[in-house]
Amino acid sequence: MMKKYFLISSAAIFIISCTPKSDDYRAVVGDPILYCKTVKKLNEVVMENNFPPIVACRNYTYANIAAYECIAANDTNYHSLAGQLHGLSNIPSPPKNEVIDFHLAALLAFTKVGNAVTFPEGSMMEYYNQLKRIADSTGMPSDMLENTITFSDSVAASILRWSGKDQYAETRSAVRYSVTEEEGRWIPTPPAYASALEPHWSDIRPMVLDSVNEFMPSAPPVFNVKDKNSKYYNEVVTLKNAIDSLTPEQKHIAEFWDDLNTKLNVSGHVMFMTKKFSPTGHWQNIVGIAAEKAKVDFNKTVYAYTKTSIAMFDAFIQCWNVKYKYNTVRPETVINKYFDENWRPFLQTPPFPEYTCGHTTVSAAAAEALTSIFGDHLAYTDTSELEFGIMNRSFTSFRQAADENIWARFYGGIHFHNSCIISNQQGKLVGEFVNKKLKMTKKDEF
Repeated sequence: MMKKYFLISSAAIFIISCTPKSDDYRAVVGDPILYCKTVKKLNEVVMENNFPPIVACRNYTYANIAAYECIAANDTNYHSLAGQLHGLSNIPSPPKNEVIDFHLAALLAFTKVGNAVTFPEGSMMEYYNQLKRIADSTGMPSDMLENTITFSDSVAASILRWSGKDQYAETRSAVRYSVTEEEGRWIPTPPAYASALEPHWSDIRPMVLDSVNEFMPSAPPVFNVKDKNSKYYNEVVTLKNAIDSLTPEQKHIAEFWDDLNTKLNVSGHVMFMTKKFSPTGHWQNIVGIAAEKAKVDFNKTVYAYTKTSIAMFDAFIQCWNVKYKYNTVRPETVINKYFDENWRPFLQTPPFPEYTCGHTTVSAAAAEALTSIFGDHLAYTDTSELEFGIMNRSFTSFRQAADENIWARFYGGIHFHNSCIISNQQGKLVGEFVNKKLKMTKKDEF
């Protein structure tokens, strides 16, 4: 994946260095791989600046929606999301009789919104300026470039005004999670013992869900480590035994889907952080891999990223509502207290309650969105983790990948298997709901 992006960058440099033909810019800015590269750029900014998984999802979603509204403004095969997503209305229309390149507009709007919802300030602006230089250097007429920038800025500004009303700012000052001595209730875990992450995320405005309680799973097994015949006791013992005897393949599955954006490594008195993509960052990569494998055009690529992002956005809200309703303790805490104080999971435990599983929920939702676009038989090889030294995995479908994630979190030792199964079911429900409610293409009208 990284090698491919290097080749794209080299090609762009080659084109810029040559005397451009009058329509060179069309092929350059209309290349769907350039959009994938642009999403990857935001992915890198999000990773480098330690955005938590659910906040990262918010970043990708608003940026992709801005890009989508630019292509929907000119392509009658796609319908605006105005009036379809909660609170979104009055997206600016392109001025009549003005020449605009809507592919470049999508790239610029994505980058402008991505820049605004991340930090440090200006993280994406050099890339934004690079896109403009590429368009100019490959022959885009100056009036078209100016009109395109103006239109894309208007769309980006509209999306940012809308995003500012989703309750994100309000949750920054919400009451922190209370740690208590109640048995079975979540408490911070080693090695960082970090505070509970985003306990008020259910206050965030959903994109499509009518309520955060739209899909509520049954309650988790009752905490009970005294009765060896209880479902909870058996869940704990099953997980511990599995982690104590993982095969190389099971370790690979766990590591491949780890996607813990920041991991604290402790060696004696030395502590350091390592970084990876978040779950949504991983699935953004999968969208790009699928779009290239299916050889779809620029607009369908944008559509795929946007629909998948929306599904994951609402899946996170649904999941976090459940997490902080039940506040269930992590396996590591239970095993350390009641079974083996020195036991550690294979993966590092993230700082939020166990039930339900966020990664498994959003993976299932993403798989449903992608299946609605590319079908259920698009085989692909996921190369996303190569840059972190983890070998590829191949799948026959998006749903197979989501199903593997059920086992990945269990093999990691951070979720009980029952939780992962329920989470997959809940994510599918969210993804199916998004597919049913959104009318983004003509096909969706039937």
